[in-house]
Amino acid sequence: MTTHLVIPDTQVRPDVDLSFLLAIGKLIADRRPDKIICLGDFADMPSLSSYDKGKLAMEGRKLVNDFKAAREGMDLLLKPLKELQAKQKANHMKLYKPELHMICGNHDTSRIDRLIQENPIFEGYITADEFPYEDWQTHEFLTPVNIDEIIYCHYIQNPMSGKPMGGSCLNILKNVGKSFIVGHQQVLDIANRYTIDGKQQWAIKAGACYPWNENYKGVQGNMHWRGVLYLTNVLDGSFDLETMRTSALMSKYL
Repeated sequence: MTTHLVIPDTQVRPDVDLSFLLAIGKLIADRRPDKIICLGDFADMPSLSSYDKGKLAMEGRKLVNDFKAAREGMDLLLKPLKELQAKQKANHMKLYKPELHMICGNHDTSRIDRLIQENPIFEGYITADEFPYEDWQTHEFLTPVNIDEIIYCHYIQNPMSGKPMGGSCLNILKNVGKSFIVGHQQVLDIANRYTIDGKQQWAIKAGACYPWNENYKGVQGNMHWRGVLYLTNVLDGSFDLETMRTSALMSKYL
């Protein structure tokens, strides 16, 4: 059996407080999960937003600053882990080396891909290699990744439209038929069921880890859960679940 730390969308961007990532990094060094999975949209990339194109909100946004913020955020997240490993190495101890999985989302690599498709002149000059994912196993946007019989993906697609599959997690689980954890949508929706042969299946949507509010969502739209998921006793798609709010992690570790 293994442990998974699941980090929902962080949407790192310039001009926001990224210290919550240091708190998560300290959690990693403290609890030492076997596998760490980012659910996508680690970087927000607001300079490439198609929704804000031509609007006042785009004023001052620069691609170089988006990449700089992503690097700063990743450095904060991995700092406690790298400090722990350096200490273990200096003391000739066994190194703690978790598996790191980066699920790409619609805000990070997908926005770069769209930029290249719309502006072929940038091909070869701007690539996904600009993202600070060199320490991670990266998985392409919307490619389901099976880790210990749990399907991880940024979101589950509706096979007819290609858009995120709607409905509750329980209804989606009936269609998927396998444990899954996805991000993208700013909710915490959890469902589980037992199959006729006694196997437990889980379905979780958890699409927000960042602590700040988004202006476009309004007051009520920002009243949602933000945090990480900690899975223990992971085996064949079954696990014990612990949810940890970002605010609680910041209070404990910062």
